[in-house]
Amino acid sequence: MPRYHQLGNIPHKRHTVFKKKDGNIHFEQLFGTIGFDGMSSLLYHLHPPTMVNEILSKKDVTPKVAVKKNMQMRALKGFDVPSFHDLLDSRIPVLTNNDVTLLLARPKNKSEKYFYKNVDADEVIFIHEGSGTLKSLLGNIEFSYGDYLVIPRGMIYKMEFKDSKNRHFITESTHPIYTPKRYRNWFGQLLEHSPFCERDLRVPTHLETHDEKGEFIIKIKKEGILYEYSYASHPFDVAGWDGYNYPYAFSIHDFEPITGRVHQPPPVHQTFETPAFVICSFCPRIYDYHPQAIPAPYNHSNIDSDEVLYYVDGDFMSRNDISKGQITLHPAGIPHGPHPGAYERSIGKKETLELAVMVDTFKPLQLTEQALNIEVKNYYKSWIH
Repeated sequence: MPRYHQLGNIPHKRHTVFKKKDGNIHFEQLFGTIGFDGMSSLLYHLHPPTMVNEILSKKDVTPKVAVKKNMQMRALKGFDVPSFHDLLDSRIPVLTNNDVTLLLARPKNKSEKYFYKNVDADEVIFIHEGSGTLKSLLGNIEFSYGDYLVIPRGMIYKMEFKDSKNRHFITESTHPIYTPKRYRNWFGQLLEHSPFCERDLRVPTHLETHDEKGEFIIKIKKEGILYEYSYASHPFDVAGWDGYNYPYAFSIHDFEPITGRVHQPPPVHQTFETPAFVICSFCPRIYDYHPQAIPAPYNHSNIDSDEVLYYVDGDFMSRNDISKGQITLHPAGIPHGPHPGAYERSIGKKETLELAVMVDTFKPLQLTEQALNIEVKNYYKSWIH
């Protein structure tokens, strides 16, 4: 997300003495990526961010794969996953490969006493239900229904919810997550034909600076292991920072669909990209306006990618019997397309009110044990006329 941002107090020059009111110095930290070659931010702590009291425990949270090689169209009832009080316990992986893991979550607790850091992956948390505040060491972001929360790897954060009714669709990426490069110029600015622009992206505000010592639990995920660390100072002790590496929010309701006289291909819905997969937003839009247009998507073969659709709201025009929170997986190698009757029903329609998130991966996805517990049986037969 190449856009400069700054909060709090910072010195005039990098890597120079920056004193606190009591005369002691701040502790500078470079929060960077890709070996000093990627995006980074410079943070100024009240206390050294390195003071570990104790390593308390570790837990294997690697997804348990049930189907390693899949060549069957699948559907999952996402709203059937169980709810949990704990934020991290609520995260249930359903689809995974070496590049990306897709999870569903129904956290109940309004707030946790611990902090969280995912070292393995950038996260995109789509808020399907609920609202609250994403709190990080770089500031706060308010969120609600329809928001994507983009959290770079290594970011220490916690989520505070307004109530216990929350549903999330989470993408964990082992690759950095960026806006699509074809929508950016060589300076990184989003172009005029982009379906969103910088003013749609909500950056951290209200930097909370805690000058506290004691025992502060940070749960850190690395290589599929969740470690519990006790630190000697509050992780949110940053007095100021600046740079390009920080969490931000983008609402799916601010995505402006690109339409045409005939049916537009899925890349026009692209919202985020990585070298291994893309995330797209299907939003309410005017249908194709050629007098002979067929608005429903044509049958197509995913020769090079698996297609995942997470249905958020509205009536998805190409599918029959689809409910909120449902996930469909159409694997590479076999064609898929509109359900029986959907092709014909779409002719003459003027608009769609559908809302969905799509993840297209360039490597096959595996199904977890938890995914099979919420599977719609025989979904692959639903195209029979």
